[in-house]
Amino acid sequence: MDYDVVVAGGGPVGLMLACELRLGGARVVVLERRTEVDPTIKGGAITTPSAEVLYRRGLLPALAEVQRQTIDRFQAFLREQNGGGGVAGQGLGFVGHFAGIVLRADLVDRTEPSLSDPGPAAEVAFVAQQDIERLLGERADELGVDVRRGVELTGFDTGAGAVTVRTSQGAIRAGWLVGCDGGRSAVRKLARFEFPGTDPEVTCHQAVVEMTGAEDLNVGWTATDTGVYAYGPMPGRVVTVEFDGPPADRDAPVTGEDLQARLRRVSGVDVTITGVRTATRFTDHARQVTEYRKGRVLLAGDAAHVHSAFGSQGLSLGIGDAMNLGWKLAAVIGGRAPERLLDTYTFERHPVGAWVLDWTRSQVAAMRPDPQSRALRTIVSDLAGTVAGTTYLTAQLNGSGVRYELPGQHPLTGRSTPDLELTYGGRLANHLHDGRALLLDLTDDPEIRALAAGYADRVDTVTSRCPSHPELAAILVRPDGFTAWAADARAQAPTTGLAEALENWFGAPEGAVTPG
Repeated sequence: MDYDVVVAGGGPVGLMLACELRLGGARVVVLERRTEVDPTIKGGAITTPSAEVLYRRGLLPALAEVQRQTIDRFQAFLREQNGGGGVAGQGLGFVGHFAGIVLRADLVDRTEPSLSDPGPAAEVAFVAQQDIERLLGERADELGVDVRRGVELTGFDTGAGAVTVRTSQGAIRAGWLVGCDGGRSAVRKLARFEFPGTDPEVTCHQAVVEMTGAEDLNVGWTATDTGVYAYGPMPGRVVTVEFDGPPADRDAPVTGEDLQARLRRVSGVDVTITGVRTATRFTDHARQVTEYRKGRVLLAGDAAHVHSAFGSQGLSLGIGDAMNLGWKLAAVIGGRAPERLLDTYTFERHPVGAWVLDWTRSQVAAMRPDPQSRALRTIVSDLAGTVAGTTYLTAQLNGSGVRYELPGQHPLTGRSTPDLELTYGGRLANHLHDGRALLLDLTDDPEIRALAAGYADRVDTVTSRCPSHPELAAILVRPDGFTAWAADARAQAPTTGLAEALENWFGAPEGAVTPG
């Protein structure tokens, strides 16, 4: 084998997956047809779960610095629109939007269980996709990932125990192939994954332009009789949403003339676009593969699911795929887990993808200009003006309520583990930088440590206290940060189920005798 894994696609999802595989000891090569980071405007924010993922790998300081610079630009734009006046507060006053209905930060109830205990990651959101890609590219270099830019996958053949990948620069033989090559994935098409879904009804444009007449545009999102548009929160950034069906030619270049005509039509303002810095076109088609794995070929990110960009959920969904798959595939390659562990990838991530597709569809429904949809939009806007409504919408769009259906009855099982503040070793995230599983012993229980002794090569054990959660006795945290098992201090037998959970996720303990 030349490599254990070939990752097709060097965007944020492919790079995240490659980093996770490398942490698990796999030899990995990333093939990216572009020679540099794509400068085209894309997602400008990430959800808290994605910030948590990067926080758990030690990247939070870099993310925070990028966000600081972004907010400085946002606030400069708002001051300019305000005629040079100040901007209230230190932040921007909003946490996102649903169908262009802005969600105010001061209406979010942070005691909501799915929004509580994220730690410092909750303070990071405004980081653009290009910045994520640059940070992960640097991380991949540090870990020794072989990233080959300007190399395109042209085909592949699967055989017994291997995949031969054909590229524009020759063939590569590896044990596995993962397609992270976007919504038009060559890997998905060549492997003939089923890709059902719904057809588009809108054409959307996002661009950063130079224009005159913008002083008459509303800042933020605005619904009109002909669609929806957005202006800001950075200079020249515009979005148009029109319900005129998909574009006749989705590969045609986006021109200033077309952007100007569409913005005038939707906004009713006679702006004049004099220059286009970056522009993109997208629709609301929503599709998802029925399975994320076919033998030795797997998919992650937009290769597995596509949907509109509303709500900035796509990048975060893909990063979640990469985090879920990376440690599992690395464990299988390293002989630390049976191949059946990979079955849990589709089982856990497919429902999350389906849920995101439905949420993006619902936003399109609330944007339609027909009377029925506008009546619905008014009701949603009223709900978004309440604490309960904003908290619910924020939690759902954030993806913080994701729970995998794992064995066990504890409320934490299957959920992203809270960023517990420990009396020893700082916060929980500090112990996850190396991508290993973690067993937190919070009551100094020798029986818990005895069960973990056989997994010292796969699971780190930390004995500490957590004053903010005295009810917890122990937590088994998977490498992706999700709780595999947990027990309360008041339980009669706190270790019940721990041995089974350890073996289920991390194989037999060291020194165990295999029957037969």
